Amino acid sequence: MAHGERVLTLTTRGSYRQDFTEGSIPRHLITFSLPMFLGNVLQALYNTVDSIWVGRYLGKEGLASVSVSFPIIFAVVALAMGIGMATTTLVAQYSGARDTGMVRKSIANSLLLTLVVGGVSSALGVIFRRELLALINTPQEIMDWASDYLGIILGGVFATFIYNLVSAVMRGLGDSRTPLIFLTYATVLNIILDPLLIFGIGPFPYMGVSGAALATIIAQAFSGILGIRHMMKHGYLTLDREDWRVDFRLVRLTFGIGLPAGVQQVIVSLGMLTMTSLVNRFGSSVTAAFGVGGRLDQFAFMPAMTMGLAVTSLVGQNLGAGKHERVKEVVRWSILMTVGITSVVSLVALLFPRPLLSTFTSDPDVLKEGIGYLRIVAFAYIPYALMFMLSGILRGAGDTVPSMLISIITLWCVRIPLAMRFSKAMGSRGIWLGLAISPAIGASLNYLYFLSGRWKTRAVTRKPEEQGPVSVEANGGKEVVP
Repeated sequence: MAHGERVLTLTTRGSYRQDFTEGSIPRHLITFSLPMFLGNVLQALYNTVDSIWVGRYLGKEGLASVSVSFPIIFAVVALAMGIGMATTTLVAQYSGARDTGMVRKSIANSLLLTLVVGGVSSALGVIFRRELLALINTPQEIMDWASDYLGIILGGVFATFIYNLVSAVMRGLGDSRTPLIFLTYATVLNIILDPLLIFGIGPFPYMGVSGAALATIIAQAFSGILGIRHMMKHGYLTLDREDWRVDFRLVRLTFGIGLPAGVQQVIVSLGMLTMTSLVNRFGSSVTAAFGVGGRLDQFAFMPAMTMGLAVTSLVGQNLGAGKHERVKEVVRWSILMTVGITSVVSLVALLFPRPLLSTFTSDPDVLKEGIGYLRIVAFAYIPYALMFMLSGILRGAGDTVPSMLISIITLWCVRIPLAMRFSKAMGSRGIWLGLAISPAIGASLNYLYFLSGRWKTRAVTRKPEEQGPVSVEANGGKEVVP
């Protein structure tokens, strides 16, 4: 029986799936983005809570040891992140095309790929963590703490992969609320465990920065387990052998979409590693300021990153349904909303840098460097936002190679050369200036490719009228989807 004719069991009770091929586009963008935004806030809160506890009570060395680890973590998990991005695209397009058989098969095959890729990258990261830290010129006074923190995070990072894959699947289906619920539980657990494990309260041992890492991994494992349980309960993930049979066409599609996205993440992370190496030459105060500034950037970029994820799902479903005119409206509304929100965020960062930074540290040297960072980099928030949004459009179409190439140009031909050159003349301020200039180039290149319209031809699914009907059992009743 062809995959378009399979009888499937997909329950909808208790889930929040949305059909983006009909209805108000602004309403879809807002209602879909808001839970993801809150989820991204909670995700950032994971690492931010670690930084606050460590920075406030273990000093700037502890804060620097946590901050210096994040570019390496990002590099190790990059390919698994690419698989998640590809999964969102495939699930969204097959969902828009009403091909629920391929939705389930895409989910199962993506989970298998994540098991392999995640396991290998995690193991290599743990084994070579000290060499990686040395490669980016980690100051010797924080090497042991940074190695301990990094070893625990990478040793349990597979839990993060599972949660991220669940979130990618739910986004493709139009459900942004369920991942938020699971992440809320996990964040609360992380907040409770952090002081217990860092300071050894009650029966718990004193672990310092290692305790912050362990608390994060335990909490993320909890959210991953909840996610797998939810997908099995609602029929998105089953024990059907047919779903778990390796589909080499799907594997090729997943890697075709996900590999460039993953390579792009690797390129970004290698750029972060190079920038961190450059920053580390100026001492632990600058390293800590760079880490804190990056935490604030994470929150500043969040509205745009969320909109980019929403656009991927909306574009994917509508391309899968063959509704190209509707895709244009998605693009127009997402640009207006992204630029408007990010303008406000930039203004806050420029006007109130000290209160924002003081949340993380009271060290005068770190505050001085951090204020200089925000007063330069905040001007780049709008170009960064446009890059996230345009990349989201291309991902929704399954066209991820151009974004990868543009990342290479932006990072290695603009950001890093400028940062190196300016730092020789201006010190750490020169690095911040290089960071601020490069996204304007990246946003311009992404926009030029977007105007070419080539991305519209990259959808991997056929139009609904070219496929057979799909029979879906929902809530115990059979429904034939045309």
